[in-house]
Amino acid sequence: MQRKKIFISSVQSEFAAERQMLCDYLTTDALFGKFFDVFVFEQLPAMNNDAKKVYLDEVKQCDIYLGLFGKNYGYEDKDGISPTEREFDCATENHKIKLIFLTNHTSEDREPKENQLIKKAEQFVIRKKFSNDLELKTAVYNSLVRFLEENEYIRTTPFDATFNRYATIEDLDEEKIRSFVYTAHRKRAFPFTKDTEIETVLTHLNLIENQKVTNAAILLFGKNPQKFFIASEVRCAHFHGYDKVKPIPNYQVYKGDVFQLITQAVSFVLSNITVSTGARDRGVEVDVNYEFPVRAVIETIVNAVCHRDYTSNASVQIMLFKDRLEVWNPGHLPFGMTVAKLKQKHNSIPVNPLIAEPLYLAGTIERMGTGTGEIINECKQAGLKAPEFVEEENFTTTLWRNVSVEDTDTPQVTPQVTPQVTPQVTPQVTPQVEELIDVLTGEMNRQEIQSALNLLDRENFRLNYLKLALEQGIIEMTHPDKPNSRLQKYRLTQKGIVLKNTLK
Repeated sequence: MQRKKIFISSVQSEFAAERQMLCDYLTTDALFGKFFDVFVFEQLPAMNNDAKKVYLDEVKQCDIYLGLFGKNYGYEDKDGISPTEREFDCATENHKIKLIFLTNHTSEDREPKENQLIKKAEQFVIRKKFSNDLELKTAVYNSLVRFLEENEYIRTTPFDATFNRYATIEDLDEEKIRSFVYTAHRKRAFPFTKDTEIETVLTHLNLIENQKVTNAAILLFGKNPQKFFIASEVRCAHFHGYDKVKPIPNYQVYKGDVFQLITQAVSFVLSNITVSTGARDRGVEVDVNYEFPVRAVIETIVNAVCHRDYTSNASVQIMLFKDRLEVWNPGHLPFGMTVAKLKQKHNSIPVNPLIAEPLYLAGTIERMGTGTGEIINECKQAGLKAPEFVEEENFTTTLWRNVSVEDTDTPQVTPQVTPQVTPQVTPQVTPQVEELIDVLTGEMNRQEIQSALNLLDRENFRLNYLKLALEQGIIEMTHPDKPNSRLQKYRLTQKGIVLKNTLK
């Protein structure tokens, strides 16, 4: 096909960063880079031509007009019309495809003429709101994929945005979605609550349309994701030596949604490396120090699960050796990205953006391409050898253990660490128990915990939160010999503290 040209409006300084972000994203993305050329006004060299005429000529030559409308109407010409509105009118008169994206502001926050422009746009196009770069990128991604599909330039969508022909909304776990909404609302000001209709949430995340669910929806919130994607699992192995040699002391295969895979895999690593803790005599909360920086482990595993190629029959593999941690995933860097660029400041170009956005909203990942830099910095601050990133037939990240560990055959745990810390800490933890762990600080009574969780139903709290956490040894009573005492409070056990650090 002939390459299509996208004109990104407007010239307003309000969207300078967003224009550049979209330009970088669309020109470097492996899919979009094959189909689209992008114009932003910053690309124009200094010239004597009338700027207004140049912009309008570019609109006439483009195939897709991508408009960004915000709070401000912008500069007005002698007729009281802004360049953005001139561009939009030109695109309309020349029958261009128009994609309009609005900042998530109320009409009261916008200038009156900007509200009028938005009302005009509503007559011709379907608009989409965004609150940040990631939401804008995801909305643009979804719109352009559908453009390519509808015009039969591609016959299959990117994996995570593809509708699964075998799955329905009944294959999604409502409790998982509500738990996600609760977390996202609290951590990222997600605009919905646990009581919001499930379909409304999924539609907002571009995970469902006309009762058809995407692959991303299944991997994020499926009751049994491996029913549809057998290879969407994480294989973890701990070897005593430097190579993959049998017998394997500890081998686990984890299944579940992407949130569970990440939590389980992180728990496996943290449970098989050196860990030391402080003492409770300084307070209820104690410090937990791991051989690897916890943030580096989490970022490495998140990257492997989030950015892998889910069309591959291979699984993510995590291997802990005597001298290193290797995290392997069946995937490749985005088009135009290299390992060298990865180590520098770079734009965030997620391979699976519909999976990445909920992970960001839940606080699991950060945006703006900070993950790799954080891994490097965390290892440096811990005095470890610089991590390695290798792209060959797959992508491998290696974190190096401290030299002092090389002479040991098994993880060394200081006397202060209780023996309950095992690889099975996390797999059976429900979303409700995770929420309880998150809000429990120091010693709290039942009413304080229930209030922090924003729960009204006492019986639901007792059965699905408090009872489960007690049975799993994640929390403990301050007066275990008097379970019904009016002075009863609850606190995290050593196992709960380790798990809380993992979930953070």
